[in-house]
Amino acid sequence: MSDPSTQFLQRALEIATEAALAGGAILQTYAGKVEAREKGRPGDLVTVADRAAEAAILQVIQRHFPDHAILAEESGSQGTRSSELLWAIDPLDGTTNYAHQYPFYACSIGLLIAGVPQVGVIFDPNRGDLFRAATGLGATCNRQPIQVSPTPTLRQSLLVTGFAYDRWETPDNNYAEFCALTHLTQGVRRGGAASIDLAYVACGKLDGYWERGLSPWDLAAGVVIVTEAGGTVTAYDQSPFAIETGRILATNGAIHAELSQELLKIQPLPPDCLPRSS
Repeated sequence: MSDPSTQFLQRALEIATEAALAGGAILQTYAGKVEAREKGRPGDLVTVADRAAEAAILQVIQRHFPDHAILAEESGSQGTRSSELLWAIDPLDGTTNYAHQYPFYACSIGLLIAGVPQVGVIFDPNRGDLFRAATGLGATCNRQPIQVSPTPTLRQSLLVTGFAYDRWETPDNNYAEFCALTHLTQGVRRGGAASIDLAYVACGKLDGYWERGLSPWDLAAGVVIVTEAGGTVTAYDQSPFAIETGRILATNGAIHAELSQELLKIQPLPPDCLPRSS
């Protein structure tokens, strides 16, 4: 299965699509009607909508692929984690946005085969945007082909990033990178949903994305969508991307080396530049 057939990938893509649409419908049913609570770390929220959407997604996946392993944000691991086939599921990427009724969130469903993302579906229920891709099958938004931007230089680019939940606890918090790259580009955005950030790189709305502190369910779907749209995905230093590191650099390809070089130059902000949490 490390070399899956086109038929299998197409079937997995259709099942992931069914699951993402089911999850997104539930999110919209609960939108504006639920309160969030912290799961542990400050800012790491969960709502009843997360859990309801995840249950609907799991029902679809497990009905069609009962023997596949699953790693879902809310319910954790199911099946044999060492399995070659692992579904990485985020039923609500952007829970903080959702809890504040800020309309930037999505369902994200990816299938890893032998540790490599090979099927991805991201559904943004607010805009009705359905991003899909599978290895060798290309990438689409609402069933139309998409591709990364032609932006040739970092100076001309628009980037996006985010900040991990442990940003209060570590100097490796992405603040210095955000500030430095804001001055080297046409701007840096912070959307608050890694899946949509990656989808927007894939369809050319953004030229590059970097972030740290991410989980497999944040990345699995978006990585294959960017790659199939003609983009480049690596570690910060351009070494091969490894999903377990939680660190990613994804671009249109044209600015990849330049963005990597700048990221590697940046030193963390000194601790006394940041306010202390009470």
